[in-house]
Amino acid sequence: MNNREWMEEDLRYLWHPCTQMKDHERLPLVPIKRAEGVWLYDFEGRRYLDAISSWWVNLFGHGNPRIAAAVSRQARELEHVLLAGFTHPPAVTLAKKLVELTPEGLTKVFYADNGSSAVEVALKMSYHFHRNRGEERPLFLSLSNSYHGETLGALSVGDVELYKATYAPLLIANIQTPVPRDKSPEATAEALTALEAILQRRGHEISALIVEPLVQGAGGMHLYSPDYLREARALTRRYGIHLIADEIMTGFGRTGTLFACEQARISPDFMALSKGLTGGFLPLSAVLTSDEIYGAFYCDYNEHKAFLHSHSYTGNPIACAAALATLEIFESDNVLEKNREKSERIAHNLKKFSTLPNVKEVRQTGMIAAVELAGYSPEERIGLEIYRYGLEHEVLLRPLGNVIYFMPPYIITNEEIDKMMKVAYEGIERL
Repeated sequence: MNNREWMEEDLRYLWHPCTQMKDHERLPLVPIKRAEGVWLYDFEGRRYLDAISSWWVNLFGHGNPRIAAAVSRQARELEHVLLAGFTHPPAVTLAKKLVELTPEGLTKVFYADNGSSAVEVALKMSYHFHRNRGEERPLFLSLSNSYHGETLGALSVGDVELYKATYAPLLIANIQTPVPRDKSPEATAEALTALEAILQRRGHEISALIVEPLVQGAGGMHLYSPDYLREARALTRRYGIHLIADEIMTGFGRTGTLFACEQARISPDFMALSKGLTGGFLPLSAVLTSDEIYGAFYCDYNEHKAFLHSHSYTGNPIACAAALATLEIFESDNVLEKNREKSERIAHNLKKFSTLPNVKEVRQTGMIAAVELAGYSPEERIGLEIYRYGLEHEVLLRPLGNVIYFMPPYIITNEEIDKMMKVAYEGIERL
C-alpha cells in the first residue's frame, strides 16, 4: 500500500490524539513505514527529521540497536507477570538504578504506564498520606501555565485552558500560584512572594505543590530560574506541604543535567518520570518517593490506609528492560557531556532567529530550544503553517501555538541540527 491508501484506511478507523480530525480534509496524514536514527520514512521514500523526538520520548534514535536487543531478549524470557504478589529482575534492577540516580531521599519506586498516570499516583499518594496522618487536605497547588497530563486528576492540576476548560466541572480542587514570568531575580522574587502568601492563607488545606522543574513544556517551553525551585522547596517544607516534581519531560538529560531538580540542588517528596525513560520504545512511568511517605501506608492490613492503586501492566518486564538499556547508554556514552556540545550548536543557530521581525523571543535550556512568534492570533493557526512547511522540507516540527520548539534525539549530528533549524528559520521568515 502507498501513502494515500494507508491514509484513507486510517481515516476510516482511527481517531488521533490532540487532533481536529477535520483538518485532515486538507492536511494529509503522514504514514510512516520505518524509522532509523533521527529520520522517519514514509511509504514513498520521503524522510522527515524528527525534531521533537516523537512527543519528547525518543532519546537515542529510532530503532536504537542496543535498546532493541534488550527488548528482544526480554520478550523471549518473560513478557509480563502481575506485580502484585510477584516480582521479576527487570523491575527490581530498574527501581534500584532509579533510586541511585535521582536526588537523595527518593528511596521507593511505584510503577505506572504513562506520564498522566504517574501524576495521578503522586497526587493520590500525597492526599492519602495526609489522611493517614489524620489531616484532611483536599487542595492541590500548581503553577500558572502548567501542564501535567490529560487524565482528570492530571488535568485538574494543569493550567492550559485549551485542554482544561471543557472538563472544568469534573475536576478535583486545585488552585494556581504565578509562575515566574522569566528567569530574572525580580520575576523569581515576585512569584515567591505570591507563593508564600497562598501558603500562609491556605497551606493547611493543601496536600502538595506540583511543578514542572525549570521548563513548562506544553505551556510553550516557558523557562524559569532554579532559584525559584529551591526557595519553593523550602517554603513547602515550612508549611508541611509535599513537593511533586513532574520530570516527565525534563528528566533524562533534556535540561542539561540528568534531572532538572539537580540544578536547584533539591529533593522533592515525589518525582514523576516517563517519556524518555524507555528511550521511546515502550510506555512506562515511575513515581519515586521517600521512606517517610511509604511508611505512612505500611501497617497490618487496613483497607483505608493501603494504597490500592494498580495498572495491569505495572512494571512490565519488557518496558523495564528497555529502560535499563536506556540508562546503560547514559552511563557508557558520556551523553550529558556530548549534549553540551550539541546544545552549543543549537544556541549558535538560535541567534539568527532574533533578527526576524515576527520573533518575540528565543530561549533555550540544554537540549530544549524555543522560538516564540509575535503578532499572530490563535485563529491564524501559524503553528500549522510551520508544521506544513517543515514536512515539505524533510523536518517534523509540531509547534505549540505560536511557539516553534526543538527537542531532537540526542544522537542528532551537527549537520542535522543545522538542517532542522534552517528549515524552521525559512518557515518563519516566509510567513
